[in-house]
This record gives sequence, C-alpha cells and structure tokens, in this order.
Amino acid sequence: MKAPLGLDISAEILPVSLVIPTRNRPAILRRTLESVAGQSAQPAEIIIIDASDDADANGSGIAVPGLQGSLIWVRAETVGAASQRNEGLPACHYSVIAFCDDDILCEDDCILRLWAALQSDARLGGVNAMIVNQQYHPPGAVSRLMFRLMAGCSLPSYAGRVLGPAINMLPEDRADLPAVVPVEWLNTTCTIYRREALPSPPFPDHFRGYSLAEDLALSLVVSKSWKLANARTARIYHDSQPGSHKADVVALAEMELFNRHYVMTEVMGRSRVADYARLALWEFFQLAVLLVQVRAGAYFWRRLRGKLRGTCAIIRSVGRSHPLANGADVSSP
Repeated sequence: MKAPLGLDISAEILPVSLVIPTRNRPAILRRTLESVAGQSAQPAEIIIIDASDDADANGSGIAVPGLQGSLIWVRAETVGAASQRNEGLPACHYSVIAFCDDDILCEDDCILRLWAALQSDARLGGVNAMIVNQQYHPPGAVSRLMFRLMAGCSLPSYAGRVLGPAINMLPEDRADLPAVVPVEWLNTTCTIYRREALPSPPFPDHFRGYSLAEDLALSLVVSKSWKLANARTARIYHDSQPGSHKADVVALAEMELFNRHYVMTEVMGRSRVADYARLALWEFFQLAVLLVQVRAGAYFWRRLRGKLRGTCAIIRSVGRSHPLANGADVSSP
C-alpha cells in the first residue's frame, strides 16, 4: 500500500537492486514508485530503464516522498521489456536483483516478505510475489483434461507448473498453503533473484518488444541449478495498462506462439514429434475457447491470423536451423 505523500517513513533498507523498465507512462510509473516508498522495507537502489520517446517525459531525477533508496535513471538504448531489463543489470550494485513492471502496486510488507522468502533457503535462486488479481483457479472438467494431456499425467493441482510445450500456470493462493510455495517458473511482474543465479545476459536476444514469455525462459534457465518459489503472502496488484505494444492483436498472437515454441525447443529441449503435437493441440484448444467466448468476431479472426503467422515464422526458423540450411554436408560417408 502506498503511503500518503509527505509522510516520513523509516523503512528498512535491503541490499537489493530493483530494475524497472518503462516507456511513456510517467504517471503510472510514479504510482509504482509511491507504492514502493510506502513499504516497511525498500530496495537500496531503483534503476529506471526509460525508453520514453522524450527522455524527460518521465521526469529523470524525479523525487518521490518516502523513497529512501537511490533512484538511478538510465536512458534505454533499445525499446523492449527484455532488452531494457538487460540494460539495467550493469547499473546494479547489489547481489540481489529485483525485476518489476512499472504498473504494480505493492501491498503491505510485500518487499520485506519477498526478501524473507529468498533468505529462508540458500538454495532458492528466485522468488516472486502473488498477484492478487491474476492467479490460478481450479480448472473445469475440459480444461483439466487438457492440462493432463499437456503434462502427460494427472496432478492434484497444476498451479505454478510448466506443462508440456511451455504452458506456464500461475501460482495458487489458498489459506492452507504455506507462505513460501515451490513453483516451476517465475514471472517478472515483481520478482527477486540472487544475482549469482542469473545467466548473463538474463534475457536472450530472441525476445524483442513486448517480449512475451521472456520471464518463463529466464526462470526455467535458473531452475536448472536453483529452486524457485512463490512468496504467497508478498502481494501486489497488477494495474495492467493499455499501450501501443498491446494494440496489435495479430502481432501479439504471433509473438505468443513463436516465443512459446522458442522456450519449448531451445530452453526446455522439447522438440520431439509428440511435443509439437501437444503444442498444436494447445493452440487449437485456445482458439476453440476463444471462439466460444466471442463467437466468430473480429478479435477471433485477428488471433487466428496471428497464430497462422506464428506458425509460418516457426517453419522458417526451423528451416534455418536445419543443417542443410547452413550448407552443412550431411551425406553418408
């Protein structure tokens, strides 16, 4: 929760570098900074990676009452969530790195609870917050059947899991669950990592622009050597805002499929025929659900067009990676 403006709060300063990418949203960003300023524990530094059209649009050097850590403003060289976060890492001075979006609101003690969760187990490489307005809900019969097909087995809950062809499920919020819950992936909406657990750079060049699934790719890489968890009682509200990067439904649908394929094959190493069959089945299922929800309206046809474009992009990328495409001699000796 954010503190009233002008209120003098003595917060615990944690050895954490918080990286926030932003672009053309000064008022929204300020709300997020005010939210951090109202916390009982705050990061020692906040690095704003600003890709605004006007470098001064977000008020470089802005002062937020109650914000006790250093506020570092960096002009982004490349527009895009993943690339901006990559640019923020060299500016970080601490061994714990936090990533968050510029449109979140922290509830009471959120940052302190994230920190405590990470410190509770030296084997934890990263911990994320619970998004109160975006979380897992028990599936219906049809969705549960689909989840079982994607996972290859029946599970009591699919919350926090990564199923089959890189299908990432949100964590679940239930009173009977512990404060720290093991998960298989982390989003970057509000997450902290040990710096030593992060690859360099954290996000591959594959992810451009809106960078869908870049957080899934990063956390899966980290999970190969470290444990991951959701700090269920560290809570945020994701006040997701419209923007030009979300306006093109066709491009987003194409990116969604293309990036899921990348994570499935390049990060998870799943490239068997069965994996591609699951991916195709999942995409058909998603389109079928959408068709039921919105009928054969304009939005459905834009999504379908994007998926078709994504399929073509996958075919081209697979073709380029084939040995023959690179001029290799694959003939028998």
